[in-house]
Amino acid sequence: MIAIIDYGAGNLFSVRNALEYLKIEHTISADPAVLEAADELILPGVGAFPDAMRMLRESGLVPVIREQAAKKPLLGICLGMQLLFEKGVEFEETEGLGLIEGSVRLIDAGGLKIPHMGWNDLTVLNPCALTVETQNGDYVYFVHSYRAETPDETISCYTNYHERIPALVHRGLIYGAQFHPEKSGSVGLAMLRNFAGLAGERK
Repeated sequence: MIAIIDYGAGNLFSVRNALEYLKIEHTISADPAVLEAADELILPGVGAFPDAMRMLRESGLVPVIREQAAKKPLLGICLGMQLLFEKGVEFEETEGLGLIEGSVRLIDAGGLKIPHMGWNDLTVLNPCALTVETQNGDYVYFVHSYRAETPDETISCYTNYHERIPALVHRGLIYGAQFHPEKSGSVGLAMLRNFAGLAGERK
């Protein structure tokens, strides 16, 4: 079962709808006991990095997420992906979850519109379990103004929006999608299906 983490700053229902479409067992919860019992975790997120981290801290879920991420697959989506890094600099420097090396900064769009919104193609840099069906040139849906800075070895896929932007990152059991897989058609649904299968592969 996948637990979608409810901390007040996530787009829970689009993720839920995608999992329902895929017939993947899931629940939405802020209960540490439920998160501990789940096979996989999804951390969604919309809004600003400092606000989301404050809400996570106030929920008491930061230590729970850090502990569970060492034991089971975790997928951060959009802002949820950004929270996986060591820090963000949106409005002010804010400590992140520190699960993946790197930081989060404003996109250098070179005059292109911010936020970066719409469909952009992927380039696979380091294949991972989520990208089994992913091809170079596949399109996924983005809505964001900030991007991760992280070593190449953690970047599974990237896109270009004036500069190279990590689109899917991966370290151990931890995955992060800057795009919205639940809104990215068959490409994104395949990634969610692959993520849901990770726990079964580990048993």
